[in-house]
Amino acid sequence: MSGATSSADQAEAAARTIYLNQPQQSKFRDNRVSTAKYSVVTFLPRFLYEQIRKAANAFFLFIALLQQIPDVSPTGRYTTLVPLLFILTVAGIKEIIEDYVSIIYLIWETVGDIVKVTNGQHLPADMIIVSSSEPQAMCYIETSNLDGETNLKIRQGLTQTASLQSREDLMKVSGKIECEGPNRHLYDFIGNLRLDGQSPVPIGPDQILLRGAQLRNTQWVLGIVVYTGHDTKLMQNSTKAPLKRSNVEKVTNMQILVLFCILLVMALVSSVGALLWNRTHGEVIWYLEELYVNFGYNLLTFIILYNNLIPISLLVTLEVVKFTQALFINWDIDMYYQETDTPAMARTSNLNEELGQVKYLFSDKTGTLTCNIMNFKKCSIAGVTYGQLPPSTSESCEFDDPRLLQNIESDHPTAAHIQEFLTLLAVCHTVVPERDENTIIYQASSPDEGALVKGAKKLGYIFTGRTPHSVIIDAVSRACVVYSKMVGATRATLTHHCTNLGDSLGKENDIALIIDGQTLKYALSFEVRQCFLDLALSCKAVICCRVSPLQKSEIVDMVKKHVNAITLAIGDGANDVGMIQTAHVGVGISGNEGMQATNSSDYSIAQFSYLEKLLLVHGAWSYNRVTKCILYCFYKNVVLYIIELWFAFVNGFSGQILFERWCIGLYNVIFTALPPFTLGIFERSCTQDSMLRFPQLYKITQNADGFNTRVFWGHCINALIHSIILFWFPLKVLEHGNCFIISNYVVVTVCLKAGLETTAWTKFSHLAVWGSMLLWLVFFGVYSAIWPTIPIAPDMLGQVSFHAWIWERLVSVLSDCSPLAKHTYHKTLLEQVQELETKSKELGKAMLRDSNGKSLNERDHLLKRLGRKTPPSLFRAHSVQQGVPHGYAFSQEEHGVVSQSQVVRSYDTTKQRAGVE
Repeated sequence: MSGATSSADQAEAAARTIYLNQPQQSKFRDNRVSTAKYSVVTFLPRFLYEQIRKAANAFFLFIALLQQIPDVSPTGRYTTLVPLLFILTVAGIKEIIEDYVSIIYLIWETVGDIVKVTNGQHLPADMIIVSSSEPQAMCYIETSNLDGETNLKIRQGLTQTASLQSREDLMKVSGKIECEGPNRHLYDFIGNLRLDGQSPVPIGPDQILLRGAQLRNTQWVLGIVVYTGHDTKLMQNSTKAPLKRSNVEKVTNMQILVLFCILLVMALVSSVGALLWNRTHGEVIWYLEELYVNFGYNLLTFIILYNNLIPISLLVTLEVVKFTQALFINWDIDMYYQETDTPAMARTSNLNEELGQVKYLFSDKTGTLTCNIMNFKKCSIAGVTYGQLPPSTSESCEFDDPRLLQNIESDHPTAAHIQEFLTLLAVCHTVVPERDENTIIYQASSPDEGALVKGAKKLGYIFTGRTPHSVIIDAVSRACVVYSKMVGATRATLTHHCTNLGDSLGKENDIALIIDGQTLKYALSFEVRQCFLDLALSCKAVICCRVSPLQKSEIVDMVKKHVNAITLAIGDGANDVGMIQTAHVGVGISGNEGMQATNSSDYSIAQFSYLEKLLLVHGAWSYNRVTKCILYCFYKNVVLYIIELWFAFVNGFSGQILFERWCIGLYNVIFTALPPFTLGIFERSCTQDSMLRFPQLYKITQNADGFNTRVFWGHCINALIHSIILFWFPLKVLEHGNCFIISNYVVVTVCLKAGLETTAWTKFSHLAVWGSMLLWLVFFGVYSAIWPTIPIAPDMLGQVSFHAWIWERLVSVLSDCSPLAKHTYHKTLLEQVQELETKSKELGKAMLRDSNGKSLNERDHLLKRLGRKTPPSLFRAHSVQQGVPHGYAFSQEEHGVVSQSQVVRSYDTTKQRAGVE
């Protein structure tokens, strides 16, 4: 992002003049900052836009509007509008709760204020350095929240203001600052300082401290605020959280559109049937309600009559199910990092099932795969290797090899080499020692540099201090310089590799591609982009070295657009935000590079190792649960409302309703409401131990075997067959003089279907299936006997009979027996693992014990945690950065404002630093 500010950027905001110790003549933004997805003003329009993008919501809005036409709706004017408003309200509450973690906070700095920041604090606004506790008005900042870099950068104030350190001196300052308007360029700044009675002095990027940066190794710094709030460069570089949709939601939207077309065909057929019936019979038959002879009115009537072919209950069910799944992720003890009190956190619940379909993983290395914490464990001196890497089960991270000191004491032939080696470790660095009473604290520019100095200290070579001309240890100092160079691939090399792969190009091979950032710039160009993509997809792993944040985002975007697969990006720094937001799913790690990646992610975890369970267990379970919930909701509505179509063929297409109004009204709300919730919340194909033991099971969800067009329409056809059995079979029975109650065994059949779809039975599953059936039978028995005691539902009187009971049991069994053959004779990998779980003697190991020693299964264990308080760290997202367990000192910049040698020679740790008055 280096380079001069473009004219377009400068034109975005006018240059500003800031007066010192005087009232400002222009109004500037306050220091209010919000990282929330919504605001009070934007919530309603943005939320409604996101909801209307869902085909189901758009459809029911259309139906609700149709019902407002007088005398058109056979079901009333508000039967769709009220449930839709309820669904939107539930979704809105969920969005507010999830967005609440991105808190709006206000720091009371204004433009022109002189602010003091102390060591360890984050800069509250963009400010120009006046003076500091360090020599020559220098200070050190860590910019991981801005660019993801953990090495410290040096900034230096002007010599004209370096002596302004007391309150009296600061209050006497008079003048103004002329500078460019707010822009997004982190490394650019143009301005002038005009103090009264002095010549103007230019101000550049080396004199400015940016909001979000952390002051390090500097006791204090004084600065003049120039940009606040959303004018700061940090906020200028922030992007709005993208509105992501899962692949399952996209597939569901497409199927809803197809179902809508089928609904239109059903309505059209019924309208034509009504037209033909009227022509055949001449006039409306007396025992039918009034029929419209207008074809258009009849078409609208039938559209409204069949509208629940698309289940409106699905929307609120999915909102609750996904929100609960997100809580399961938040409450997972296995993904809780105790050292930093950091639990896993689902920052959105809309992408839970997407975690189960990830095929391409893009990961940052530093701080993500590694923890940015270095320890001195092993070394080689004069051809002799010292130190042993601890076994994987050990948590030790210390150098532990007594031979090294023994060789020094025993005058080993390599003793001189060992002493020289340890001397260099203690001398050749830019570390600054600080004392806290009798303890020496090393402030290092990088974790590896600090680890080497600490390693030398443990081995007896202690670095104690430095002056501008010396390093204080117990040995003679020397200098050591290491140069490194990297060579990247060329266009010819890419072509050569593609040619060598031959027929294997485009297929996964056991090879890896390594490319550096400079070469990647050409590889991502239009001419060779496709060649690079083909080569990358042919490799099992691709390693990109020294790439910019923009390049990271471009790589993710390239794969996302050209490959039909779900991508996941994971990182821990601000330089990973681009790829995290670009990928289908973004995961942030709460590491040592700030919280910006976490705040911009969809899910956050404390350790990279937790990603395994997040994907293989929570991802696969969520996918399985959500898809089963969706398929079941469509199944139960298709069964019910296709029966209405069959009924239209025998009632003269009069628009009559087969089921009693309250029975059909409570069908989705009460009688079949619990099964989809239990499928979506408690269902699982295998235990978490099996999911981790057999990672091949992840391919089932990864390849969308459980939810695709074929599976969706398979369930719809199954529902169609059940509707035929549930209507036409009892109709034939009626012709022989026996009564039938279709609504009775529709509910029973649908509940039994939920039982067949259930793999892991829990007490909640039993309650949902058998309890729903019992509730319906009790309701039906009471509802059929309350007239005339209560003057409602006279047409239900006397519909309970023994014959109806026998027939409904028979029809229900016939309807639900078809899937049994599949489960009995065709065994998939999943079913084999399920059988292994059942037969395994080690199943007891997956059982847990409560405080009383009583065994309980995984779901009971999870539910026992529902009453626990949510860890307070779940709501710490507004924190800019967690505490870093180790310090950094000097910049690794090659062309910093002050060279490394100048910096080192500016320090004398034997003297006390100046304090601010």
